Amino acid sequence: MSVHEQIEDFAAALPRASAIMGLDLGEKTIGVAVSDKMRSVASPLETIRRRKFTLDVVRVLEIVSAREIGGIVLGLPRNMDGSEGPRCQSTRAFARNLSGLTDVEIGFWDERLSTVAAERALLEADTSRKRRGEVIDHVAAGYILQGVLDRIRHIDLHGGGARPGAPDGG
Repeated sequence: MSVHEQIEDFAAALPRASAIMGLDLGEKTIGVAVSDKMRSVASPLETIRRRKFTLDVVRVLEIVSAREIGGIVLGLPRNMDGSEGPRCQSTRAFARNLSGLTDVEIGFWDERLSTVAAERALLEADTSRKRRGEVIDHVAAGYILQGVLDRIRHIDLHGGGARPGAPDGG
């Protein structure tokens, strides 16, 4: 299939009644979250320890198959000014390489502050430092995916494009 720059294009290409996977790509880990088939709620699932692309993607594709995933959203780690640095390039390369191995639609979501939000939520839940370290990546993936689900629902409710002045999320 293809890699979509705009979340609206990604949403339009998704098969009906299929779940979406959110990925938070870090240097050492990949946080994974999945939605239900109605695409209403994101659930943090697991953290994959990164080794090399071919090994990492095996686990991603196992989840895609087991959970009937119709789309994968990668958090795009833009700088606070909106520019793209080396981490964005790495994420785009991961998406390109992944697209050659699956028919699942792939999109991007601006992930600025998702890890900060996840950390804050875990602190508010009085999660221990050790436990936060274990779950932060897939909780951040959940924040990324929930943003996408909310945006897709807004597109569906309002018949297409973004409201003037509204963030496009990707």
